[in-house]
Amino acid sequence: MEDKAKALIVWLILNGETEKALEQLAKQHSVSVPNLEVGLPKKHKKRAAGCYTARNKTISVLNSDTLKNPFIILHEFYHHLRTTVDQKQKGTEKYANEFARDFIEAYRRVVAEALGNN
Repeated sequence: MEDKAKALIVWLILNGETEKALEQLAKQHSVSVPNLEVGLPKKHKKRAAGCYTARNKTISVLNSDTLKNPFIILHEFYHHLRTTVDQKQKGTEKYANEFARDFIEAYRRVVAEALGNN
């Protein structure tokens, strides 16, 4: 995925169009669009801002503000991607973090270039 496409995904999330961002991600990676819900499952409430449940293919976030957090949304999408492709939760937290950071860094590069700060 090129920087501009990744930057668009981050921009959509930052601007509250998270479902649209997930649709674009799913299309780019040829996987189903994960469900999205506000409110964490009971076992995650005290220690996470987001989680992915493979059983129902759902990204859950702590609150509505979290829907605009690209790092969390992209991190959890990575878990969806790995589960969908490999049929099991194979993606480690390290790789999920790297996946999210890659998109955010692409966004920063595209914005810097657009502002002439490259």
